[in-house]
Amino acid sequence: MTAKMRLNDTEAKQKREGRRQMAQLTESEALRLWRDVSLAMVRDDAPDLSARQLAILLTVYLDPPPHTVRGLAAKLGVTKPVITRALNAMGRHNLLMRRRDPNDKRNVLIHRTVEGALYLDRLASMITGCADSLGASP
Repeated sequence: MTAKMRLNDTEAKQKREGRRQMAQLTESEALRLWRDVSLAMVRDDAPDLSARQLAILLTVYLDPPPHTVRGLAAKLGVTKPVITRALNAMGRHNLLMRRRDPNDKRNVLIHRTVEGALYLDRLASMITGCADSLGASP
C-alpha cells in the first residue's frame, strides 16, 4: 500500500467519523444545517423542488422499485393527484419518468433518470459540504 493510498484511506475514515458525529447534532445545529443546505439549493442553478417533490424524488431513488403513483401516495400519506402534480413538475426537468406498467395498463410506474441521479448527487455533495463546514461557522 502506497503512502498516498494510506493517506486517502485515513481521510476517508476521518470523514466517516465526522459524519457519524453529525447524528449527534443539537437542535440548533440541525436547523442551521437545514438552512445552509436550503440556501445552497436556492443559489444553485438546479431546479427548485418543494419539500413534497424532494420527498418523492428521494423515495424513488432510495427505496427499491417498483414505484407507482398509488404506492407513493400511500407511502407519503397524500392523494394520487398530489403525486401526479409533483411528477408533472419533476418530469419537466427529467428528474423522473413515468411509463405504463406493461403487465397492468392501469398502473403507472415511476422510473429513475440520469438527470435525477445527478441532481441527487449534487444535493448529497451540498449536504456533506454544509455539514463539513457546520463546525467551522459561528
